[in-house]
Amino acid sequence: MKFIYPAVFHKNDSGSFEGYFPDLECCRAEGDTLDDAIEKANEAAYDWIWLELSDDNGQLPPISDIQDMDLKEGDIVRNISVNIRFTDGWDE
Repeated sequence: MKFIYPAVFHKNDSGSFEGYFPDLECCRAEGDTLDDAIEKANEAAYDWIWLELSDDNGQLPPISDIQDMDLKEGDIVRNISVNIRFTDGWDE
């Protein structure tokens, strides 16, 4: 299954980038470059979603619309796509 959530990135004073997911509580990432931060955000979102779906009652939060986000000047929004393959019950 494919899940797409927006992530908000901003550049720190040190020059690195931090990102967070407004919809995924406490899901954050940091990288030396924007591309690095996006890659780490993808990994963080994968882990967050996988853990939530692993719970018997796990439900994913609704996806925010960019127009509804409280963005600051310089914020960069990227949609992060996470592919999770469920294999339980498959004969491989």
